This record gives sequence, C-alpha cells and structure tokens, in this order.
Amino acid sequence: MPALLPTIDSPRQLRALSRAQLKPLADELREYLLQSVAKTGGHLSSNLGTVELTVALHYVFNTPHDRIVWDVGHQTYPHKILTGRRERMSTLRQRHGLSGFPRRDESEFDAFGTAHSSTSISAALGMALAAQLKGEQRHAIAVIGDGAMTAGMAFEALNNGGITTSKLLVILNDNDMSISPPVGALNRYLAQLMSGKFYAAAKEVGKQVLKGAPPLFELAKRFEEHAKGMVVPATLFEKFGFNYIGPIDGHDLESLIPTLENLKHLEGPQFLHVVTKKGQGYKLAEADPVAYHGPGKFDPAVGLVAATSAPKTTFTQVFGQWLCDMAEADPRLVGITPAMREGSGMVEFHRRFPERYHDVGIAEQHALTFAAGLACEGVKPVVAIYSTFLQRAYDQVIHDVALQKLPMVLALDRAGIVGADGATHAGLYDIPFMRCIPNVSMACPADENECRQLLTTAYQQDHCVAVRYPRGTGVGVAVQPGLSALPFGKGEVRRNGKRIAVLAFGTLLYPALQVGEALNLTVVNMRWAKPLDTELLAQIAASHDALVTLEEGALMGGAGSAVLEALQQLDLQKPVLCLGIPDVFTEHGDPAKLLAELGLDAAGIEASVTQKFAKFLA
Repeated sequence: MPALLPTIDSPRQLRALSRAQLKPLADELREYLLQSVAKTGGHLSSNLGTVELTVALHYVFNTPHDRIVWDVGHQTYPHKILTGRRERMSTLRQRHGLSGFPRRDESEFDAFGTAHSSTSISAALGMALAAQLKGEQRHAIAVIGDGAMTAGMAFEALNNGGITTSKLLVILNDNDMSISPPVGALNRYLAQLMSGKFYAAAKEVGKQVLKGAPPLFELAKRFEEHAKGMVVPATLFEKFGFNYIGPIDGHDLESLIPTLENLKHLEGPQFLHVVTKKGQGYKLAEADPVAYHGPGKFDPAVGLVAATSAPKTTFTQVFGQWLCDMAEADPRLVGITPAMREGSGMVEFHRRFPERYHDVGIAEQHALTFAAGLACEGVKPVVAIYSTFLQRAYDQVIHDVALQKLPMVLALDRAGIVGADGATHAGLYDIPFMRCIPNVSMACPADENECRQLLTTAYQQDHCVAVRYPRGTGVGVAVQPGLSALPFGKGEVRRNGKRIAVLAFGTLLYPALQVGEALNLTVVNMRWAKPLDTELLAQIAASHDALVTLEEGALMGGAGSAVLEALQQLDLQKPVLCLGIPDVFTEHGDPAKLLAELGLDAAGIEASVTQKFAKFLA
C-alpha cells in the first residue's frame, strides 16, 4: 500500500480517506512522530498516546470550523503533522521554528494557545457560547488529561458549562499518568468506584444468572468494562449537567469514530471519557513514560542512553539536595509541589521523607494557601514551583501569605529564559510581581553554590522569601556541603574597576565579569532584588560616574527599576543603563542564542555599555 501520510496536508484530505485507511495512517503518523522527535527533542510519551484520538477528531469534525482546544498542548504534535506542518517538524522548538504548543498565530487549526494546564474547558465553553450567540453551527471540543482535571479551574468550567445548551464536547484523555502521577481524592475516587464491591458483587450475580444463556453471558463479558464506566463516573460528571459516555479505548478507531459521530449529533454539553496509554506503540516509552516525557535527541532504535561523562550539577539538583539536607536538620520542614515532583527535583525528598512530602496536583492556588495553613501552625513549608506557574497563585501570595506575614520559602525554578518551551514557560515576571508585595523578599543567586546558601538564608527568615534560579546548569561552581547562609539583603563587590559599575542580579553576573575584565569595570553581585542593598548601592553610586543594571527578567518593574527608585530616594543622580528583557514575549529557541539576540551575553553587554557610556571609557 502506498504511504498515506505524505498525502495529508490538511484534515480535508484526511476526511477523504476511507475508514479502512485510518489505521495504516495512524501507524505511519506514530512512526513519523517518533522519528521527528528523536531528531529534535521534545515531548514524546504524551504525543504517542494521542495519535488515534487526533486522527479521529479531525476525521469526524469539520476543523478548523469546529474548534479543538488541547489542554496543556504538549500532546499536539500529531495535530500539527496532520494540519499542514509535517514538513516543519524538523524545526520543532527551535528559533523561528514550530512551537511545542498550540499557537493561534501559527495555524488556523490552533484554536487556542495552551501551555499551562486546565484551561481548555473554559476556552472551549467560551467558543461554544460565542457560536451560539452568533447563530453559527459549530462544535467546540476540549481535550483534557486526567492530571489536568485535578485543577480547580477545570471544575469551575464544568460547573458553568453544564447549564448551557451549546455544542460543547469535553474529552477526558485518561492515561493515568501526567508528568508526575495524578494525585488526590478525585483520582482515587474514580479508581475505587471502578473496582469497588458493588461492581464485584454485581458481576458475580450477573455471571450466575447469565451462565444459563451462553450467548448473553459472552455479550455481557464484552460489555462489562464499558458498562461500568457508563454507570459510575456519570454520577460525578452528570451532576455537572454533562451527558457522560465512556470509558472507551482511545487507541481503537473502530470505537472512537462511531462514538464521536454519535456525540456530534447530540444536543447540549457532552463528556467523553477515553483511556489511552502514554508512549503507545514505542515499547521503551510505554515502559518509562516519565523518562520519555520530554527527551532530548536520541536514537529510537537504541532509546535514551545515560551520559558517559558526569554532567554538571543543575540548579534543580542543588535545590533537591538542599531540601533533603535541611529536612534532615529540621523536622518542621515540609515540601510542597503542584504536580512537578520530577521537574522540581523532589524525587529523593519524596523517597526519604514521604510523610513530609505533599504533591497537591495541578493546583497552584491551593498549594500556596495550603502552605500558609501549615505556616500558621509552626510548620516550615518550602514550595517548589516554576516561576511561570507561580503567576497562577498571585492572589494567594498576597492575601494568604504576605498579608499575614507567614514564613515560607518559594523555590522558583525555571526563572529567566527557558529555551525550547518558549514564552509560556519563561520565568521573566517574578521580580516585578513579587517585589511590590510587602513582607516578601526575593533572592537572585549567581551560581550553584550561592543558590544553596541563599536557600538557607531564605529558610531562616520570619516571612516569605522567594529564591529564583534558572533551568539547567550554571557555570559549574562547586557546591559546598553544609547549611551555611549568606547575609540577608546584602550584596558584594566582585571586581573593582573604574568609572562604571555593573550591578548584576543572578547568573548574568558571570558575563558581567567578562565585560568587567574587558572594559575595566566594577562588577557587583547584588544577590537580592528585594530588599535592595541600598547601603552598597549608595557607596557604588558615590564612587562611579555611571551604573549598569543587569537581570534575566522583565525590565519593567524589575531589579533595574528598583535601583532607579532607590537612587531617587537616596537623592543620587547618576546615568543608569538598565539591561534585561524588553517589553516583548521571548520566543522559543536555544537559551544561549536567545540571550545573545537580547544583548544579554558578554558581547551584547559590552556593546551596550560601550555605546551608552563611551565618554567614560575613553
């Protein structure tokens, strides 16, 4: 049979195929996906698991007229391949290439930009009601994973959507495996109901009754799994006003397509429960979906291979080791993560201190208020959370933590440029949105050892302190054992030069030191965005003709703004050049190349300083 995938540049061509051709197409799609991701790196397990579902959705629904909203969006590579982007998969997650997530400006088939969890039902409901308001006949479909269903926003949307009469379809893609294993009462509730005594008893009674009629007995056995799903989760989701169907096999096109066809013609909000397997079709990913969640480049015939040389220690690993060491020293410490155990470096802490480890699911708001409740009772919470995800709990930081001056550590991973994940995951706004809150401090370690020391400093304080650190490795500074702290709110001069001083916040200290050597500048490691070391700032300002601030974060309201405000309060007038991230969203790509484009590598910093302050360098 000739290859089918090369003939598919649009779902319109997909819909021209016969039903018999869809299974071979899905097989080709899965193989193409595996080979593509192996060459570029990216999300793999989740995409292997959505191949048949993607084929079925585009086959049954008239996309892009009908809208599909993919929750989180890291499982949309099959969708991209089938919607005209197959030939661009070699550019995936690279500068000026395809995004790893849906983007409205990338394709008309990407109905909604999604990279944070649990937004799909809300967005799809808005689209469905908009169509109804305009008198347009179109469907809105939200595809959401079981991990994303743990977030409160998903249930807020269900609560709202169940009272509408619009053409809304929610598909629960249940693979029982988000990035970290799904947790919480909902997950347990569904599992317990599916395997409860009621079903065991009913099954035994049914067997006794039907054994006298062998054809009916065989039919009942085949129907059993489907039937119990129709009865039980319906008691949950139909309470929200949805017509519940499922669970069905999400890899069986012969089940998916007729079911979707039927749902397409039903009125009101519908809920379809499909069961899929992450890594489907690639045995190595099926066996270890976490390892293959977001691999780098690899040989599919061999699989992931452990590095032969010892890699540098990442900031995430520094945090994970510090957390275990501090927990050993202080039994009050409790570690909290919103569903990012692996990504935040908490696997070892979970193993060693299970009673003090809490994965609250994809529920950032709850994570902060939960931590606040612990802090009220004398417990010492450490919340490990990506900078970009802390944005979702901003109200809780203000009202539930800061207003009550509750002590806790916020370990902000992925601060600054994040690379291939792009604008949705960049941690560029934490300094501006945190430093304006009373009773909150912000530390910016320059390297791995300083990260460990500042985490200890933060832990010793009587209020909320955030420590921001980047993804990946630093310059390779050796991390000292022990739990020594650095002075709270104090920076240090790292190099003495003439006339111009660079005030560096965070890891950009090291390119600043290179520029300092080249131009004979003073270089200051500020360490703290809040409180600012105003005593040191005043000394530096008094002894230099010009200042440069340097940060891997948003300029508007950032650390540079803090310096300008402090100089004004000190009644010191000095020319200041603020370098950081301008008022644009940073695209995906290699982090080093992105920093160079932004002028935040050593060459770019030197060029900016030379251009701005040439008269002081003569």
